[in-house]
Amino acid sequence: MSLYVYAITKASHPLRLDDLDGVGESHSELHVVRGDSLCAVVSEAPEDLSVARRDLEAHHAVQERLWSDGVSLPLGFGFVAQDEDAVRAVLEQGAEQYAQRLAELADRVEFNVKGVQDEDTLLRQIVEESDRIRELNEATREGRGSPEQRLELGQLVAAEVQSRQDALAAQIVAALRPLVYAESLSPPSEQYFVNASFLVDRGKSEEFTDSCGELTEQLPEGVELRLQGPLPPYSFA
Repeated sequence: MSLYVYAITKASHPLRLDDLDGVGESHSELHVVRGDSLCAVVSEAPEDLSVARRDLEAHHAVQERLWSDGVSLPLGFGFVAQDEDAVRAVLEQGAEQYAQRLAELADRVEFNVKGVQDEDTLLRQIVEESDRIRELNEATREGRGSPEQRLELGQLVAAEVQSRQDALAAQIVAALRPLVYAESLSPPSEQYFVNASFLVDRGKSEEFTDSCGELTEQLPEGVELRLQGPLPPYSFA
């Protein structure tokens, strides 16, 4: 029987799982596979596992409960093992590495910071602050611009957007870095110019949250920081 694996914990973890449901339409029962010093929380792997809200919420509920009761290594959604013997073998083979990681994560939480920037505001700022871009923009709007000028305008604007967003992302990460134990940076996307996860000592959670709020007030017009956390340390497990 294949197993869906949620997390790895120490053998001493309370493992309060009785009132939680596993992933899958049948809400399979959670149980524990034990190694010598570590445990894995598992349930029967459903045949219909999908990235659906039902299953994501079940997965997250297990992680939240485990993390509220003690340190754990939360696995990403969709981790499946062949059977209990396979899970036990992984626990035994990686025991030293997992124990070290559990020690590093103890009494720490994850915060995720995403940066969004209003496109219209950014483009207006770029046009106002660059003589060449403003000149090309006016020519294009009036229908006087040549194909070469339109190409140059697009290239200059794209480069300026990239440069400004890279600088903002570096500024945000640098400002928060003194408050964190570790960081994990995801590549920027069309939606977020910065997407960073930070591992923070639990005792510094309030200070970190306050610092994000203060940082938001210092950023240019049209820039917003979106903070999630405290969370189980998915990005650092």
